[in-house]
Amino acid sequence: MLFSIHPSNLVSALSIALELSTNGLSKHHWRTALISGRIAEHIGMAEGEQQLVVYAALLHDIGAASNWAEKRKLQRFKVSEDVYWHAEAGYELLKDSQQLGMLADVIRHHHDKWDGSNPTGLAGRDIPIGSRIINLADRLEILLRDNVYIFEQRPEVLSAIRKLSGITFDPDLVRELHEFARQESFWLDLTNPHYYQNFFRQIDAYGRMVFNIDDIVNIAEIFATIIDRTSRFTGLHSRGVAEVSAFLAQARGYSQDEIKLMKIAGLFHDLGKLSVPNEILEKPERLTDQEFSTIKQHPYYTYRILEQIDGFSLVAEWAAFHHETLDGMGYPFHIAEPSLKLGSRIVSVADVFMALSENRPYRQPLALSEVQKIMQDMANNRKLDSSVVADLFHDSDKLNTLVG
Repeated sequence: MLFSIHPSNLVSALSIALELSTNGLSKHHWRTALISGRIAEHIGMAEGEQQLVVYAALLHDIGAASNWAEKRKLQRFKVSEDVYWHAEAGYELLKDSQQLGMLADVIRHHHDKWDGSNPTGLAGRDIPIGSRIINLADRLEILLRDNVYIFEQRPEVLSAIRKLSGITFDPDLVRELHEFARQESFWLDLTNPHYYQNFFRQIDAYGRMVFNIDDIVNIAEIFATIIDRTSRFTGLHSRGVAEVSAFLAQARGYSQDEIKLMKIAGLFHDLGKLSVPNEILEKPERLTDQEFSTIKQHPYYTYRILEQIDGFSLVAEWAAFHHETLDGMGYPFHIAEPSLKLGSRIVSVADVFMALSENRPYRQPLALSEVQKIMQDMANNRKLDSSVVADLFHDSDKLNTLVG
């Protein structure tokens, strides 16, 4: 099975996961990508190199996505030395990826300072040009305020950038920025939410990139790693849900490609959980109503992110509807039988099974017999599909091997 996907469509959609917060979506990565693209274009980079800079900008804070303390530090204009942790983490996540590995080194050095006062030891033109561009674009974006008219901000923003020219930023790039920043259209594009789709279409100079299903599995595994780092109690949760979902799909006679799609859905099912602060996910006491409401938004964001990717409509449903129930009392869409597809029911059963079988801040893992009893009760009350639960426990020895 092949997916014909615009690369910017895939990367820009996944970058939204890095923008998630309890208050909705921010615009940092998309704005940083736009600024980076303008700088790269203005200095005459080849179109292919411009694309890679934009893709790296869209994912530049990938190493901080699961760490809310790190994300909060990045909201300050002047960064401290400990901020390099997330750049290195981003590099480690991507460096071995056949699909995204070409972005790793640029992301690794995107906070390196021109004067070399950083842990990596690189300075000046030894820092990759893409990293220098993103560093400047990233810090400019952080200075922007949504509650102040953009032209009123322009002098103050450019002045703050100038003060760090030759210290934090490449002075040649600062000069280039000041040159095209005279254009009012640049600032208006930054603040126009309807412009970004045009921007992404413009950077797809080479058309669609063909991914096979194993490419998508590999990318999903990178994001599963990020998702599961949100809590020390969920270190292998997404992979476990993926394996159990694939196991159940196989039991239902799904084709090999469909089984891999089910695995992708399992790997991505908690993508929206990046909107939930670590302190809520790790809270040992009962959640407040507000905290539980924050938890309940995660499948919504999973769906809205995945549905934007070409050819992902079915995967989006399988992944995101794992908290929907047959009686229609689930969340966040309240989809009931018969509208709830079998793939979504499978991921739901796999998710509940893994959650009960894993350590949690409020309890130890439950024994298999207790897990089976709880899940059978849920099936009896139309919270889970009883036939899928029966498939799950049909071969307990194989199930133990699968998650052991």
